[in-house]
Order: sequence, then structure tokens, then C-alpha cells
Amino acid sequence: MDEGSRIARKSIIIAMVVFFIIALGPCISSAYHKSFPVVSTSEPYHYFTYQEMTDLLYDLADQYPDIVHLESIGTTYEGRSIWMVKLSDNAAVDEDEPGVLLMGAHHGNEKPSYEVVLFFIQYIVHNYYENTTLNTNKVIQEDQLQENYEDSHGILHEDLSDDRVRAVMNNTQIYCIPMVNPDGVEANTRKNRAPNYGPYGTSNEITSYGVDLNRNYGFRWFLPFILKEYYYFTWLTDDQGDIYRGERAFSEAETKSVKDFVESKNISISLSYHDFGEWMIFPWTHSSLKTPHERLYRSIGENMSLINNYELKIYGQYGTKEYLIPRFCGTVGTSENWLYAQRNILAFTIELCPFRAPRNPDLVYDACNRQVGVNLYICERSWTVEQEKKDHFILQ
Repeated sequence: MDEGSRIARKSIIIAMVVFFIIALGPCISSAYHKSFPVVSTSEPYHYFTYQEMTDLLYDLADQYPDIVHLESIGTTYEGRSIWMVKLSDNAAVDEDEPGVLLMGAHHGNEKPSYEVVLFFIQYIVHNYYENTTLNTNKVIQEDQLQENYEDSHGILHEDLSDDRVRAVMNNTQIYCIPMVNPDGVEANTRKNRAPNYGPYGTSNEITSYGVDLNRNYGFRWFLPFILKEYYYFTWLTDDQGDIYRGERAFSEAETKSVKDFVESKNISISLSYHDFGEWMIFPWTHSSLKTPHERLYRSIGENMSLINNYELKIYGQYGTKEYLIPRFCGTVGTSENWLYAQRNILAFTIELCPFRAPRNPDLVYDACNRQVGVNLYICERSWTVEQEKKDHFILQ
């Protein structure tokens, strides 16, 4: 072979190698690097619409049927499905594993609340199949986490490895309802969009639209009738107001759907995302007295606070006396009160972001990213929490 032929042959080989590197580079890269959800980087931030969310969830369920199960748990007044996504290693099967419930958008204008849940769904799905070895030691030691992951700002940076994601998925049933109130999301309203016929449904004509879904759950529903001043009875029964609670408990399709779904599952812990303020609460919302699981609630809440650096609000933490009826903001009809009182689910509400529905993409991403560790921690805590409930129960 002459010199010219050798040069030509070498050039062809080099060209072929370059071609394959360019063509296969993205595939090789995706096999060895952690996948993260795609978030909007536009200014202002583009929040998911209901249809965009629906398309995303269908795509994930189609691509990953083993670990993503999608179903509608109800239909809103305007005809939208209330989507529930189950994440687990055998998503279509009810297994003997603890359940965790994540909810967003009880209030339709609190858009980060559903972005956080959608971000977590994508994070789990994108990282479950990474080429890792499952970590068999699935129990978190809280003091160990503090020692290893707490930085100078007090934020607990937990391990977000693929091993951890796989352990969570293989030992937990994660139920996600990103938009409890899709009609409100589309209308950008706090309340849903069902018509009201006066405060108690007695009018022959439509008087307003919408109920505050997080005032419509049915625990201690009677209290505002008895103690009107303490529980803002006038506002709760003003059907044109932002916190109108509805004509009766579970009068709304959305809360009735959540109720029916929860009653059909074994769920240990729940997080309901709202917006705004960067703080967290747990029952009771109608009273400042301690719950029978106060120590357990505080243990879990304090560890979540180390992860996301949000304030855990506890009655009496600043030296204020605890009262049967809270001096301010006694709230009846919240999801966390009903979930805990009626289903023995340790339920928290997490208020995201420094202000409502920010349009700065960095703020939205920060809120989504902080809660990944919180959600993983809650899943891991669910593995032992039923026994902890028995050990920590205190008669008041």
C-alpha cells in the first residue's frame, strides 16, 4: 500500500471515530451522569399548565410503566381529572409497604406547590434506573445526618444518590397528587371553580364561584358555629370571600376525591405543599394544644427543617402559653387536621418560597431542589414511623 493510500485510509478511520463520538456522545453521557428534571429557565418563569402536566405524566407512565402508575381519582366541576401518580418499584400493585402522600395546589394560585411535586416525580424517575448498587442499609441515623451534611448555613445536605432513590422506590409506595385543584390552577384562583348557591346552598341562583379546599375537610366542622369569633365564622361563611369553606364538609369534588383515595390506602406520612413563607406546620391548626404524637411530629419536623432550612412553627416555642383555642388564626377544615385525626397520618403543611408564585426561575428551582431531600427523608422515615407512633403516643 503506497503512502497516499495509507493517509487516505487513516483519514477515513479518524472521520468515522469522530462521527461515532458525536452521534453516541449524548447516550454515553446519560448513562454515567445523574439526570435532573428539566425546569423552565425563561424570564419570567413558565409554570406548568394543567395540560402540560397531563402530557408529562402520560409520557412518564408510558415510558416507565414498572415504576409510574397514573390514575384519575376524581373529576372537577369543570371536567378536569385529578391526577394521582404512584411511584414504586411495582407501581401498579398494592404492596405491603408504607405509603407516603405528597400533595400540591390545594390553592390554585400557589403555583410552586405543584411544581415541587412534579419536580420530585421527574427526579425519581430519571434517577431510578441509573447503574448503581442498591444500598442495603436503609435506616437513616438523624444525628449522623446532622454531623455529615450540615453546612455553615444550617442546611442539611442529604445524600441524593441513585442508591438512595432506588432504596426509597423499592421500599415505599409514594402517592403524588400534584394538582388537587386543577380548575383553580387554570383560573389562577385560590378557590376551585364550582358555583355557590349562597353560603349554605339554599339560594336558587348562583351567588359566587369557588370554595377554599383547605377549609373544606371535615374535622371539627362544627367549631365555628359555636366559637364564631375565634374561628372567623363570618369569613368562612362568606361565599364570595377567599377562605369560604363550602356549604358542608367535603362538599367539593376535589376534597371528596382526596378523602376517598386516602381511605383506600395505607398512608403513614403526608406533606401538603403550599406557598408562601418558607415555613412548616403540623396539627393542630384549630388548637395550640399538643397532639398525642407531639415529640414525633417535632422530631420529623426539625429534621425536615435541617434539610430545607425552613422554620418549623410550633405553638409555645417562643415562650407563648399554649391554649385550647389559639389566640390567632384558629383554622378549621385543613387537610393536615383531618389526615391526622381521622386516619392517623402524620401530616405536615410546607409553605414554599419567600413570596407567592415568584417568576424568577432561580427561586422556583431553589424551592424544588430543597424539597427533594425532604421528600426522600419522609419516605425513609415512613419505614419505621408506624412503630414510632406507638412508642411516642402520649395521652393528653
